[in-house]
Amino acid sequence: MPPRLTESLPWEEADSPPRYDRTTDKPVRYADVVDRAGTVLGYVWVNDEDDAAGWQYRRAGGDAFNMGALWAAELHEAKAQGLTPSAALAKMTREYGPEDPSRIDPGSLAEAPSLQAVKGLATKS
Repeated sequence: MPPRLTESLPWEEADSPPRYDRTTDKPVRYADVVDRAGTVLGYVWVNDEDDAAGWQYRRAGGDAFNMGALWAAELHEAKAQGLTPSAALAKMTREYGPEDPSRIDPGSLAEAPSLQAVKGLATKS
């Protein structure tokens, strides 16, 4: 067997962009993400204590899975700007409106006892 197939590869750790934690076991604040027709596509959730935030698509939400790329990118950008998760949610709520393909419904901001509760909402029809 040629040595190139059996020799150890050098390990080089690379920096990755800053990211919010993707999970928390504490209560979360969340808001509905809706399309132009008002269909709930999913939820953006945040928890400042654990520096956690994320996007949870709703299975019955039409194009929700594809729209999630926008919201995930917005969260990555907010973290890179040094925003707390709550500040990121507020910024995203201000920056998107009814003319956009999807937006955060400002009237839907709520609290859930856990991230698991938000994930449960996402599985309902």
